[in-house]
Amino acid sequence: MPNITVELLSGRTLDQRREFAEAVTAAAVQILNAKRPSVRIRFDEIEKTDVANGGVLESDKD
Repeated sequence: MPNITVELLSGRTLDQRREFAEAVTAAAVQILNAKRPSVRIRFDEIEKTDVANGGVLESDKD
């Protein structure tokens, strides 16, 4: 049973999540020989104030 956790900056739409979940599930079925109903994907939303790249908060890049 593949358990896939995806961390995203907040702001993605429900349709984007649906499309991503479908694509990742299809890849897991094809590459890992997983059964489709057993592929579990969890989305963790991260606020721009909670992550920094190169020493700069994402919220400061806007």
